[in-house]
Amino acid sequence: MNNLVESQLDVARASYDHLQPAGEPWLHTIKQGQFFRIIDLEGNQAVDTIFYNLQDTAERYSLTDTVQRQGSLYLEAGTVLYSNYGRPLLTIVADTCGRHDTLGGACAAESNTVRYAHQKKFMHSCRDNYLLALAHANNGMGKRDLVPNINFFMNVPVTPEGGLTFEDGVSAPGKYVEMRAEMDVLALVSNCPQLNNPCNAYNPTPVRFVIWDKMAAS
Repeated sequence: MNNLVESQLDVARASYDHLQPAGEPWLHTIKQGQFFRIIDLEGNQAVDTIFYNLQDTAERYSLTDTVQRQGSLYLEAGTVLYSNYGRPLLTIVADTCGRHDTLGGACAAESNTVRYAHQKKFMHSCRDNYLLALAHANNGMGKRDLVPNINFFMNVPVTPEGGLTFEDGVSAPGKYVEMRAEMDVLALVSNCPQLNNPCNAYNPTPVRFVIWDKMAAS
């Protein structure tokens, strides 16, 4: 977690600046060459994200391609996010957190039951957020388009035995990750509503999304 890189971009020159409420979904287009920053406003808030090729949503973020090509289980500055077609979707160009998870997946009714308790099954989840955002977009996407996601700012170490543990986060208020879009992408985000995990102190919090046009960033 030593590859920390500060951004040189000025928020005052951004073309888009959005405060995303705790626990809510977000679906947004990021054009090729634009820069996209996610800011963890209060610290240790998981931002569950899937990226798609805007022109052909059958092409989407691939955990296996990304991990295999980088030779690393964790995402950090310099990581290229690859699609299932083996093409770059985005590149992480700045990162002040130092670790982002791509193995833990998104919370769902089923995982809430397994991890926490049977009565937690119907609590709000990231999977529900994804489906809600896609339903409102009415773009023909649905359950079949959900794939393993990125958990920005989440810390999920792999044990020597090959298991996963959900540990306290390594993020803090104001930490951010910034990416450059290598093609037109559709970002599907759940600002995680999980109330049962101590990683976020049982308290989902808002995050901030900032986008710069290519010209503003040059």
